[in-house]
Amino acid sequence: YREFVDRLDDVKPLSSAERRAIQNFLESGVDLDDVLRRAVRLLSQLTRQVAVVQYPTLSSSTVRHLEVIGLTPARLLMVVITDSGRVDQRVVELGDVIDDHQLSQLREMLGQALVGKKLSAASIAVADLAGELRSPDGLGDAVGRSATVLLESLVEHTEERMLMGGTANLTRNAADFGGSLRSILEALEEQVVVLRLLAAQQEAGKVTVRIGHETAVEQMMGTSMVTTAYGTSDTVFGGMGVLGPTRMDYPGTIASVAAVALYIGEVLGAR
Repeated sequence: YREFVDRLDDVKPLSSAERRAIQNFLESGVDLDDVLRRAVRLLSQLTRQVAVVQYPTLSSSTVRHLEVIGLTPARLLMVVITDSGRVDQRVVELGDVIDDHQLSQLREMLGQALVGKKLSAASIAVADLAGELRSPDGLGDAVGRSATVLLESLVEHTEERMLMGGTANLTRNAADFGGSLRSILEALEEQVVVLRLLAAQQEAGKVTVRIGHETAVEQMMGTSMVTTAYGTSDTVFGGMGVLGPTRMDYPGTIASVAAVALYIGEVLGAR
């Protein structure tokens, strides 16, 4: 199969109607989770294989917006939105009350420190802000407590997550795997090995085909993985792809993976 795949000079892209349908379906997603759920469902239906999508890796994400909302004079709601569409909300309990003017000052100060920065740089900026001795009058407590909560949001994130769809396709294709499906299902359930293969995708638009032993995972020696990265022209959000038997429709699978990845990146990048 490797020789066959290497000889694929030109993979026929999906038709314009198919691409338009994919785009419309993904654009209808209401948030990040919905878009990714739609993507795995769509990809598993297109390829009739198991589809996997890695959640956006936050280390490569940029803070697009920070909102600070006063719930009460002594309680705030922090909302961090990244360029990959992820939204994180945290409540901050203050030791001292603050007025509307101080809330505006705090919002501006935190926004200047965070917005436009990669999350790794943003966490450093927040730590520096918390360590500053001088803060506007009456804001020392609010800055310190807000910085502590924001650091939890920026650093203590669950980066290694993935969505999976179409596992029923394994049983439909059971004869093509040439052995027990148990080890494959165990690898999928553990997620770690699959996430490692997805995380290796560092270039959006480049599709990688791993056949059998090329996965370097004992439980998956009887499988093939077709993977790529999704994101914008300058930022990779995560990896995605399909897993199936070594005997699969490689040209069709490659075209489907590439098309869905393209539109996930466009949809999330535009939000």
